[in-house]
Amino acid sequence: MSVALEDTQGTAAGVVYDPNRDELFAAERGAGATLAGAPIQVRGTPPLAEAMVATGFGYDAAWRAEQAEVMRRLLPAVRDIRRAGSAALDLAWLAAGRIDAYYERALNAWDWAAGSLLVREAGGAVEELTGEPFGLIAGPAPLVAALRPLVEA
Repeated sequence: MSVALEDTQGTAAGVVYDPNRDELFAAERGAGATLAGAPIQVRGTPPLAEAMVATGFGYDAAWRAEQAEVMRRLLPAVRDIRRAGSAALDLAWLAAGRIDAYYERALNAWDWAAGSLLVREAGGAVEELTGEPFGLIAGPAPLVAALRPLVEA
């Protein structure tokens, strides 16, 4: 479950709950991010070749073919790629230091609003991918910069 509160400045508060692990991630703009009330932080910046990257896949066959091409470029350049099936949880895990980076396209606001705030409040960067459909890339800023050419090309 993912819930975000937005105001004129963007996302003000967000929570992501993982019922399988009974974990509650929460963030408030300017107040940091927490897991079960304890502060969380993104990991340091690993070299690209050691990065654990999360992503998701769309349901449309034509779009999945394009996503496979991105994976073909990315997989040899990073340590591994994970797919949990939830953009909100991927972003929460990034904020908690469980993975190093995340990217995905074809997202809706409810997929990313709370999780993006978690990442920012945990010290990470969240940026829009260029092009269509809408997408995000997130992680420590240097890792985002290193991944961007691989996932946008």
